[in-house]
Amino acid sequence: MDFSVLRNLISRYCAGEEYWVDSRTVYIGHKEPPPAAEAYIPQRYPDNRIVSSKYTLWNFIPKNLFEQFRRIANFYFLLIFLVQLIIDTPTSPVTSGLPLFFVITVTAIKQGYEDWLRHKADCSINECPVDMVQQGTVVRTQSSKLRVGDVVMVREDETFPCDLILLSSSRGDGTCYVTTTSLDGESSHKTYYAVPDTMAFKTEQEVHSLHATIECEQPQPDLYKFVGRINIYKEREDPIARPLGAENLLLRGATLKNTGHIYAVAIYTGMDTKMALNYQSKSQKRSAVEKSMNAFLIVYLCILITKAVINTVLKYAWQWSADHDEPWYNHRTEIDRERHVVIRAFTDFLAFMVLFNYIIPVSMYVTVEMQKFLGSYFIVWDKDMYDEELGVGAQVNTSDLNEELGQVEYVFTDKTGTLTENNMEFIECCVDGHVYIPHVICNGQILSAASSIDMIDSSPGGYRREHEDLFFRALCLCHTVQVKEEETVDSIKRGIHLGKPTSFYISSSPDEVALVEGMKRLGYTYLRLKDSHMEILNKDDEIERFELLHVLNFDSVRRRMSVIVKSSSGEYLLFCKGADTSIFPRVVSGKVEQVRARVEQNAVEGLRTLCVAYRSLSPAEYEEACHQLSDAKLALKDREQRLAQAYDLIERDFTLLGATAVEDRLQEKAADTIESLQKAGMKVWVLTGDKMETAAATCYASKLFRRSTQILELTKKRTEEQSLHDVLFDLSRTVLRQRSLSGLSVECQDYGLIIDGATLSAVLKPSPESSGSGNYKEIFLEISRNCSAVLCCRMAPLQKAQIVKLIKASKEHPITLAIGDGANDVSMILEAHVGIGIMGKEGRQAARNSDYAIPKFKHLKKMLLVHGHFYYIRIAELVQYFFYKNVCFIFPQFLYQFFCGFSQQPLYDTAYLTLYNISFTSLPILLYSLIEKHISIEMLKRDPTLYRDVAKNALLRWPVFLYWTCLGLFNACIFFFGAYFLFDNTTFTSNGQLMTTNTQMMFGNWTFGTLVFTVLVFTVTLKLALDTHHWTWINHFVIWGSLLFYVIFSLLWGGIIWPFLNYQRMYYVFMQMLSSGPAWLGIILLITISLLPDVVKKVLCRTLWPTATERAQRVRADGVHEGSVSPATGPDPSPVAGGGGSESDMLCPARTCEGERGGEGVRAARTYDSMMSHNPNYLLSQPLDHAPSDGEGCYGH
Repeated sequence: MDFSVLRNLISRYCAGEEYWVDSRTVYIGHKEPPPAAEAYIPQRYPDNRIVSSKYTLWNFIPKNLFEQFRRIANFYFLLIFLVQLIIDTPTSPVTSGLPLFFVITVTAIKQGYEDWLRHKADCSINECPVDMVQQGTVVRTQSSKLRVGDVVMVREDETFPCDLILLSSSRGDGTCYVTTTSLDGESSHKTYYAVPDTMAFKTEQEVHSLHATIECEQPQPDLYKFVGRINIYKEREDPIARPLGAENLLLRGATLKNTGHIYAVAIYTGMDTKMALNYQSKSQKRSAVEKSMNAFLIVYLCILITKAVINTVLKYAWQWSADHDEPWYNHRTEIDRERHVVIRAFTDFLAFMVLFNYIIPVSMYVTVEMQKFLGSYFIVWDKDMYDEELGVGAQVNTSDLNEELGQVEYVFTDKTGTLTENNMEFIECCVDGHVYIPHVICNGQILSAASSIDMIDSSPGGYRREHEDLFFRALCLCHTVQVKEEETVDSIKRGIHLGKPTSFYISSSPDEVALVEGMKRLGYTYLRLKDSHMEILNKDDEIERFELLHVLNFDSVRRRMSVIVKSSSGEYLLFCKGADTSIFPRVVSGKVEQVRARVEQNAVEGLRTLCVAYRSLSPAEYEEACHQLSDAKLALKDREQRLAQAYDLIERDFTLLGATAVEDRLQEKAADTIESLQKAGMKVWVLTGDKMETAAATCYASKLFRRSTQILELTKKRTEEQSLHDVLFDLSRTVLRQRSLSGLSVECQDYGLIIDGATLSAVLKPSPESSGSGNYKEIFLEISRNCSAVLCCRMAPLQKAQIVKLIKASKEHPITLAIGDGANDVSMILEAHVGIGIMGKEGRQAARNSDYAIPKFKHLKKMLLVHGHFYYIRIAELVQYFFYKNVCFIFPQFLYQFFCGFSQQPLYDTAYLTLYNISFTSLPILLYSLIEKHISIEMLKRDPTLYRDVAKNALLRWPVFLYWTCLGLFNACIFFFGAYFLFDNTTFTSNGQLMTTNTQMMFGNWTFGTLVFTVLVFTVTLKLALDTHHWTWINHFVIWGSLLFYVIFSLLWGGIIWPFLNYQRMYYVFMQMLSSGPAWLGIILLITISLLPDVVKKVLCRTLWPTATERAQRVRADGVHEGSVSPATGPDPSPVAGGGGSESDMLCPARTCEGERGGEGVRAARTYDSMMSHNPNYLLSQPLDHAPSDGEGCYGH
């Protein structure tokens, strides 16, 4: 049966979700529309309960068991357990059932506890009180009882209980201010609007009298998209239809701010709200370690099957002889004799599988899960990764990828807000080629500055004065900035000057605040938006009023925003600001070349630029624009496409006014972090939407590009001069020629690649030209593979993800990490193996969708070089050790079959079989995997090259795996044959017992197995002790405590007659074994011989072929002074990270350091600018021969 059909029927008729239509109709206040208006179709929607939990009381056990047995290891052990129940096997079902039960129980308790916490959180949310308007009065009820169509009243600082459409507010203009911190982390206030026809309803009685319906789209998870319309019915009049968009939708989880109260109608409730729809989990990412574990598991499964097959074949070969067919201790029954030989062989094969199944470590999975879960708290608790300014520390959204932090080969980073502070400062503006800088004052007037220090005439002519006023007005009007005149904003005193409250600007975009504040410093002050009129104070202290008619909001595709205003003289004006690439093609007049030159110069200096233009509209043109916008906004289907088409028709035929420049400073220690990542062997790529010159300047300032780096351009400008095919092959020949020379004594050239979004699209698009000479993608990968750093500029969010996916799919399959702070970085964060979000000023979308979140970019250094390194070392040892100790455990059982006629006789007692992985050897390795530090944190941070020792899954490669397996086999042979030697000569005592002549022990199966097991437990535990570098009292307690627990358990197990057992085969065995002096000597000798080869191997390798980590350990052990040159690395050929201007000085040796006006980025960038001005072909030129060599540093400093 098709269960999807049944599920849809249940959803439709039980849950009431209207999946079969693409829109829903909401009746405000549950009032039916007038009879003549439309048919009344009552619809059922979910209630307002939020359910984030996974289980219920009645489905927890079956659902959890189903999910756990989907894991192949658990399912395998379940089959083994069932085989033990069904057929006669040599071991008790308890030996497999108890460990499996332990693993399943521990996992179920962990998941059940996490789900119980989710249930508690759901209850606290669902029981929140809500004010609802009923029959003209306010009634308080629980949030879970809200229904679609209910009208609610929300007061200031309260959280919205569901997704609401704003009807009216206590503010006269029908607006309200909202913070969406819990949704996307943006703490800035956003403005939401009521439609003009409902904003006049100010009381409960007036709201109750409203007669209207809302038609809108079905629920979808996009937080920033909403399409709908409201139909308002009035007596004896046709209904009035008004468009509804995202600016009218108040999302569940957001908070009302600086507004007394609002009235709104519930539109999406419960699990239909956008917040709930965003609960869905991201696609599961699997680490390289997990893939290695699964590969090793398959190998051991093959070994298990091989062992079982060998023993089955040898058993029947041995029993082929009549003498061995039916030994006296193993008589077969009549049923056995009558069975077909194939059935008997298959049953024996299953019995051997059960006997040897312990080679597959079932407890390894639960140990790994506990290690990841508990280990993730070390990141959260790290005080070095706590940011005092933001008041937050690092967050772990998934613990499944901890060890992947130690395997990163490619780092893809955003620029704005990630490498830079995203704290904008207005630097200058340019009007018709004339530059205006704040605070450049002469005779009390703000003057425009030329390229030199000399000032231009302070009284410009009429035409220039007109454009100057239009430019300043445009920046004061074309924005979404809000003005706060209160003394406190969110309980924080802001905007106070000389003890008096003044206006304070807030916006979701820091660029807009910087521009409006810059205009204020230049004499034009934006005052407020009141009654749909924007007020500004000009240089003459006159208040100008403009009626705000339409806002054409910014989007990442258009890369611009516009407003249509009406001046007091009745003139219609369209002001637009945006990226130069989106403004210049739409300009028909203005001093384009002068402005373009200034924009390019500012971009080279690392400043963010915007162009400003305007258009005067005639009344007819304005009416046409209104008609186009109204039609597009009222559309329920394809509204975004129709709006984009309307914007495209309206935003054209501009007159260029000028451009602005704001600065975004480089984050603290961003350059040092990038330098450390490169030393650690990672390739750093910067993916940004900014201009090439701006991004390149930031790359020089952050030391991604160095003085000696030869820049290779793969940009639209170059592909217009040559074909893409020729450019790619020229660059390919350049890097490949250098690679061929690098094998000689020629110094290796450092390359950096710059590519833009347009060229990337052409590279990724299949081309007929490339069919004969290979794919463009492969050539591009070959070029980038030979570059130390890559800058991708003018990137769309989807292109960022495409770049990450391209590198992931390359033949090396490198581990990738993406880091960003904005919504435009989410796609690449989700695409990369490890996604890290920065809790910055562009919201928390990146942090919410990431695997890990950190406050600042500088914290990435410790997260990778320290935490990642430790996590990988620990879990790699855990995995290899588990397989090793299980080989040691089960191979003696395999050897024993050759001495017991392949009778499937167990070597170990049932209790030992059951508790070996659960109790005797589990805690030491779990503790090791949590607190082991093979080298100090300071050394890891000081010497990033140590990261290379663990790169490319170095400790879980096949040679290392084979070494651990062979070591386990060697130790198993020593255990078995050493014990066998001790039991070599036996005699009968006077009471008929068999006694060994050389050790004076009772000779028997259980004595022999106990001796082997004792040597086994001590050897594998001491092997872990030898591998431990970081000793604490906890290590001592757990390691020696585990051994003591084994001894005490064995004494109790064999020293007491347990009434619940139907056999007492271990009675007095352990105590009798320990009563023999030679047995003690034999145990010590066998342990020593077993551990000796591993110790010798380590000594030889550390002496003859030491790794960088081992050399660093030796330095630490010898107590070498911190300032000396570390033998682990030798002198550092790269420059030591310096202060703010060090990179600038290296770029241009003859240049002295500038002042601090522009910070690191601008100073290094201006040097880059000067190089470009003296040598336009600098980007493609070889480095200067006369330039001094890089300063010598030392990782130890």
